[in-house]
Amino acid sequence: MSEFKKLVFSGVQPTGNLHLGNYLGAIRKFVALQDGNDCIYCVVDMHALTAQLVHEDMPNQIRSIAAAFIASGIDPEKHIVFNQSAVPQHAELAWIFNCVARIGWMNRMTQFKDKAGKDREQASLGLYAYPSLMAADILVYRGTHVPVGDDQKQHLELARDIAMKFNLDYAEHIRKAGYGIDITVGDEPVHAYFPMVEPLIDGPAPRVMSLRDGTKKMSKSDPSDLSRINLMDDEDAISKKIRKAKTDPDGLPSEIDGLKGRPEADNLVGIYAALADKSKAEVLSEFGGQQFSVFKPALIDLSVNVLSPITAEMRRLMADTSHIDAILRNGGERARARAEVTMKEVRDIVGFLY
Repeated sequence: MSEFKKLVFSGVQPTGNLHLGNYLGAIRKFVALQDGNDCIYCVVDMHALTAQLVHEDMPNQIRSIAAAFIASGIDPEKHIVFNQSAVPQHAELAWIFNCVARIGWMNRMTQFKDKAGKDREQASLGLYAYPSLMAADILVYRGTHVPVGDDQKQHLELARDIAMKFNLDYAEHIRKAGYGIDITVGDEPVHAYFPMVEPLIDGPAPRVMSLRDGTKKMSKSDPSDLSRINLMDDEDAISKKIRKAKTDPDGLPSEIDGLKGRPEADNLVGIYAALADKSKAEVLSEFGGQQFSVFKPALIDLSVNVLSPITAEMRRLMADTSHIDAILRNGGERARARAEVTMKEVRDIVGFLY
């Protein structure tokens, strides 16, 4: 092998209902990436424990994410769909990476600071070491590319740092065992076991904001259900939420500059553009000068047309979970087989007896 085979990896946490922002920002991209790529899509249930230790219905939360993947168009036969805890090699490699990563690297992770808040002494060790497990999630398959949003770029950089340090620290072991590939990182030649993971950024990701406050991201944790469109919402719920979405008294502008300082208007135009696969400029050329009383019904119709088939299929899959369970079992078996190939070689490189 003269180069690392391209492999796309990504995961979604089973914490709360998936919403429109998750679909437009991540899942729809996962579907598009299937063409011409080897893809592994994971429900990261081990990561979910860092957000909330005790979950009342973790199995069905895991199933609902997998159902969203399948309903949106991910093919679980051509690609792999599974839940993280079904592959113990993730945790095994994460421990090795905990020993590779440096405390100073972890201290720079801004997402830990944001999620831990002021009382960091009470935060879990799992939340602190979260990026190390994320690196293991990708690299246990020697993944090369990850679709990321802005909030995960720093974690991906850490995954590269961990891979690079492992490659350098174990360089002679890797070479002696005959596992590595000669690559160049910057100007430096490296005999690498793990690839330098690259972000996949296909144009600007739609940033979907709260329907009640255009300055905040649409979130599963927002106490108001009116702030988001859930993927399981029916037509009436979608219609009600868009009708009640916060706006301002002015009509829609004809130019993008007219959206400046109008976060709610900008958000609704952005949602329409993303659902219709159009630019904001194209949406404004159609609706510029119109009032929200005209625009909102059009947005409702578009949202229902795009989301209803996904919602219906998710509901069908969740009504009898045997099919989803079979997909996850099959994906877990295939993922474990791939991960174990890596871990056998890593154990050999590190010097474990097994």
